[in-house]
Amino acid sequence: MEREIRVGLCGCGVIGEGVVTVLREHADVIAARAGAPIKLTAVADKDPARLEIVRAQDPSIALLDDAFEIPKRDDVDIVVELIGGVELADRLVRAALDAKKHVVTANKALLAERGGALFALAEANGCDLYFEAAVAGAIPVIRVIRESLASDHIRSVRGIINGTSNYILSSMANEGAAFEDALKAAQEAGFAEADPTLDITGGDAGHKLAIIAGLAFGARVLPSEIPTEGIEQVDPRDIQYARNFGYVIRPLAVAERLRSGALDLRVHPALVPEGDPLAYVDGALNAVAIQGEMVGPSFLSGLGAGAGPTATSVAGDIIDIAKNSLAGAPVRTWHLPSEGDQKIQAIADLSSRYYLRFSVQDESGVLAALSGKLSDSGISIEKMVQDADSGDAGTASIAMLTHHAREGDVRDSLRAIDNTHLTTAPTHLIRIVE
Repeated sequence: MEREIRVGLCGCGVIGEGVVTVLREHADVIAARAGAPIKLTAVADKDPARLEIVRAQDPSIALLDDAFEIPKRDDVDIVVELIGGVELADRLVRAALDAKKHVVTANKALLAERGGALFALAEANGCDLYFEAAVAGAIPVIRVIRESLASDHIRSVRGIINGTSNYILSSMANEGAAFEDALKAAQEAGFAEADPTLDITGGDAGHKLAIIAGLAFGARVLPSEIPTEGIEQVDPRDIQYARNFGYVIRPLAVAERLRSGALDLRVHPALVPEGDPLAYVDGALNAVAIQGEMVGPSFLSGLGAGAGPTATSVAGDIIDIAKNSLAGAPVRTWHLPSEGDQKIQAIADLSSRYYLRFSVQDESGVLAALSGKLSDSGISIEKMVQDADSGDAGTASIAMLTHHAREGDVRDSLRAIDNTHLTTAPTHLIRIVE
């Protein structure tokens, strides 16, 4: 172990502090597995208080307030980007690659938006660009798809890849909490940011799914192309109705190659059968189910966020790059088209079963009228239950499960129904995934 692999860290927030801790406290095992000592030589952050925490752990580390100084240093072989965002992070990663530094990042938004160009730049400069921590924290979904299943045709990937949303829906199911109360509890527990918009609207999962689609199908997909719905509209009544029907509601990301060659990509809450492995993934846990042509089903689960899990994945990438460098191995670049050329199925063309919840006037003939209008659009009902709305005299809730139908037809039918006197509020739709 004569050679030392030197690391420069950009961004020392929760995850960055975890990386500092992992590299220091697990130095012996990391050196043994990498084949050389891994030395954190420099850390950059604009917050002096964060830098003081690093100084207290190791006074020998150079502390900087400008992340762009890290790629310029001669004592840095690998740049770890943990500053987040897209524009500034893009400039920083480019600066590192242009300086012939290998890069590790946990930035899913950056890779989803700019990945094609960055991987091409990495290859042109003979650099590794690793990103295991960008998707599902400590769950090694990137390595499994990229390496373990490299020889197989992947048919589908679906999973829970946002722990905040899963924590909220789990709280609503387990404790009967309203959405806002469950969100507040998630923030207090440290599972949700002060601004949770990207998590609860599905944006965070959309970024991750774009990366997964590239890995699994070799497709260049932008997050804006993925049909995305958040969990904000899920009501405690939906959770209770789902339970009565034998389902739980989970925040899912779905990627599947269809027989036509098009990709079915979507992020949304979904009814999952109680016996499905994803139904047991509770709280802030993440899980990914992969279906391969040769290997069949694989299932990965674990903590998808937090300092420990994410920092462990970052350190794992550092070890892999160190091994490559020590062995003189050529870089392993993810070849991704810079332009999208993959057809994505329109959500209107999705064939699925659906959960529908109607708010209606509590009067005779309404159920028959609803059933008739759905039938006129070729939508048949599998199961149905009707309850009086608590605290709202004269109204009722009707929950239905449909047989398979084209989503565009279902949406058209619901718009027509909601434009009549039959409903007192917009009808709520949640897809069923089986």
